[in-house]
Amino acid sequence: MKKNEILADEKVADLRSTPVIGVDIGSRQAKAVLVHGDEIHTTITASGVDSQETAERLIKKLYKQTGIGYKDIAYLVGTGYGRISLDFEAFPSDVVTEISCHAMGAHFLNAGTRTIIDIGGQDSKAIKVDPENGRVVEFVMNDKCAAGTGRFLEKVAELLDYKLEELGEKALLAEKKLEVSSQCVVFAESEVISLKAKGERREDIAAAIHFASARRVRNLVNRLGLEPELVFSGGVSNNPGMRHALEELIGHPIKTTKLDMVYAGALGAAVFAQRYYEGARAASEKEVA
Repeated sequence: MKKNEILADEKVADLRSTPVIGVDIGSRQAKAVLVHGDEIHTTITASGVDSQETAERLIKKLYKQTGIGYKDIAYLVGTGYGRISLDFEAFPSDVVTEISCHAMGAHFLNAGTRTIIDIGGQDSKAIKVDPENGRVVEFVMNDKCAAGTGRFLEKVAELLDYKLEELGEKALLAEKKLEVSSQCVVFAESEVISLKAKGERREDIAAAIHFASARRVRNLVNRLGLEPELVFSGGVSNNPGMRHALEELIGHPIKTTKLDMVYAGALGAAVFAQRYYEGARAASEKEVA
């Protein structure tokens, strides 16, 4: 994909041609973004037990796409759940928190971003961003309970005999508003089982779960203070049922970007990789001079 086809117009010139990679090792999925010339390449895979092996698998997939190998990579930045386990000898690398990377990635995809909802496999966050530079201003996080996260939705999909990728679409077919009131995953699962036993439609139960999950996320946003423009990142951002529930409960539209927001963290990591590379190069040139 060409940079000018997916980045915010204001940010195209800020992402230069140096071959750098951003790797986002999430708890459920791992993503990578390669910037090379005027193109951006993406790839995704399931996160394995070994984060280093997962990252190397992503790099190999990018090589098959582009022919860009280890010897060509100027810099790599890792982020996400498994970032602390990454270590490369073939090229310089570093790690950056996923909160900073999601903020920077969202900024490059939608330069006016001020608030991010990020829902991953194990946690959810609300992040406030400075639209001038993509830096994090403030954030709040829910990592104490799995309710509302990708893992919870995966469990609900199993209980309702749906594939995870169809759960959100099914929720949009709801005809009746049901209440799932519990704020605990274990009790919410019990409520799902109880609703099934009462003969409630699966689509209605799916919608109730999405709204219950979205209420938890809305609480995070309320604590932070919503400032438009709002974007939605993380693995759950592709779930249309969750997007619908969030927009209805928050009362504000979520911006659509030209690149799948599941790659926001990896893109942000690539931006940091470029900046770290240029900083190291500038320091080296200064020493020589």
